[in-house]
Amino acid sequence: MDERLTEFQRLLDIMDELRAKCPWDKEQTFESLRHLTIEETYELSDAILEKDLEEISKELGDLMLHIVFYAKLGEEANNFNIAKVLKGINEKLIRRHPHIFGDVKVANSTDVKDNWERIKLEEGRTSVLEGVPMSLPAMVKAYRIQDKARGVGFDWENVGQVWAKVEEEIGELKYELANENTAERREDEFGDLLFALINYSRFIDVNPETALERTNRKFIRRFKYLEVEAAKEGRKLHEMTLTEMDAIWNKAKSLE
Repeated sequence: MDERLTEFQRLLDIMDELRAKCPWDKEQTFESLRHLTIEETYELSDAILEKDLEEISKELGDLMLHIVFYAKLGEEANNFNIAKVLKGINEKLIRRHPHIFGDVKVANSTDVKDNWERIKLEEGRTSVLEGVPMSLPAMVKAYRIQDKARGVGFDWENVGQVWAKVEEEIGELKYELANENTAERREDEFGDLLFALINYSRFIDVNPETALERTNRKFIRRFKYLEVEAAKEGRKLHEMTLTEMDAIWNKAKSLE
């Protein structure tokens, strides 16, 4: 038998055994597993950003366990099982890839994504935005809803138009700040600026979530260097001038 099928069957058998005999596994529910699944997803994200292939493999295994666990819970409640889960995704992939499994012609990946969104509407969804989870982090959600709107033609024509929108939003935020308007107005305009910048990121082929996370990690790395170097000098950061700290910060940048 194919090793992939052998190991998948082994995981299913282990899950059956754990659910029947392990006190902790027997207590779990969809709700109790939910936050653990989210945590595992973020751990996979970390491994991907670190380009740690061995860790990616391990985290994929953890996520696979969660999928099998949910399917087991569904089976026990006579609602669904792993076979239904797999059949559903298999049929969806075939249905949404008519350029592979049908006679539809596509020129590029953009055509594929556009077809995907149109097919979802044909499946009964009333809005192209229905597939965007409300609980997504705001930046990820903004990127996804913009991309989905693009799939049905609601988008800027060129990158220059998008940058002009960014500049417009900067101007509107400056106006609110200059006129000392309410915190709500400042928040509105700041949100509009972020939304415009995320839109711009799509046009320059940058994922804003990944870009910001890389910057977060870069800042953490340099700030920790600053702390270590200050400690070597017997100094505490709050006792140093900004100029002194900036000199060490620039050294950290040069070492990268």
